[in-house]
Amino acid sequence: MTARIVSIGTAVPPTRIAQEVARDIFAAQEGADRLARRQIHAVFDGSAIAQRHTVLTEFAAGPPSAPSTAAFVDAEGRLLSPTTGPRNERYIAAAPELTAAAARAALTDGGIDPSAVTHVVTVSCTGLFAPGPDYRLVRDLGLRPTVERCHLGFIGCAAALPALRVAAALAASRPDAVVLVVCTELCTLHLRSSNDPQQIVAASVFADGAAAAIVTADPSAGRPGGLDLDRFGTALTDEGETDMVWTIGDNGFEMILSAEVPRIIGREIQGAVGRFLGDDAAPEVWAVHPGGRSVLDRVEAGLDLPPDALAASRAVLRDFGNMSSATILFILASLLRDDDVRDGARVAGLAFGPGLTVESALMTRRRPAVANADDVDLALAASA
Repeated sequence: MTARIVSIGTAVPPTRIAQEVARDIFAAQEGADRLARRQIHAVFDGSAIAQRHTVLTEFAAGPPSAPSTAAFVDAEGRLLSPTTGPRNERYIAAAPELTAAAARAALTDGGIDPSAVTHVVTVSCTGLFAPGPDYRLVRDLGLRPTVERCHLGFIGCAAALPALRVAAALAASRPDAVVLVVCTELCTLHLRSSNDPQQIVAASVFADGAAAAIVTADPSAGRPGGLDLDRFGTALTDEGETDMVWTIGDNGFEMILSAEVPRIIGREIQGAVGRFLGDDAAPEVWAVHPGGRSVLDRVEAGLDLPPDALAASRAVLRDFGNMSSATILFILASLLRDDDVRDGARVAGLAFGPGLTVESALMTRRRPAVANADDVDLALAASA
């Protein structure tokens, strides 16, 4: 049987920052020179992002006047540059709760009892600890202690699709397998004030969020319908190894995100997708990771897509920003709720990670069968 995504649950921290507020915070920093302030305004205003969420509660109502801790912001609202230890401590404190919230939402929506889960696959590139998120999920959700677990770490924005690929393989190995996949990213823990254009771009797009998917090949498990996981693909572009890089530094995890990234994607995307699809018909629906507005623009142009083809990706970017690996699951969740996505529609998922790596997935939308009116009448007559 083909593995399918039964349901997807999402969760974001309660602290929401409007993009113009985030822009003004970064532009007001003492270290920002005139050129940097102009770049900050241009990049933030052109991001196509309206708001983002963060676990940094210091920003709940703008810069705090008297924060309880001065790890990230001082009393005057100036951004600080904590070392990696305090940043990771905030990750350890906040990530498990957000992970569990997304997982509970997926289980509830899918009609899956936690006791049915056989495997857990967790994903993150924004924090590290052990026992890690996979262990905490077993404890926090009351899963069976025999649940098999694995964690995919430090793969970046593309990691959700490899996680679904692992889940599909696990589902294929056991007829009764129910795999819980959870991606949790707290990207804002690693943002910093800087005059570096690459850091300005990172500060303008990254956000926090978690998303969970239930994957199984058992047709009797959970609610019917969902997304069939037909096949996956991976491709390395010919260039870009130094244009998107994610490393651990003394003052947090450090992102290199050059202006060449959208251009490389634009040049490479047609060939990568063409090789992946082969002789298959062009998909009707697209779920493309919104690394930024310019990435979506380049994908749209490179694949010659109609203007509304990436509407779901643009809506998630607008409302949530770039939550790294969790983002494409937010997009797939919106497509599962979209009544305009017909039964049998082919859905292509694309995500981009360091390297540059292009991860692909081909899926099929499956809607639950609806009993016809005659069947309903007969059932009602029989029960009368």
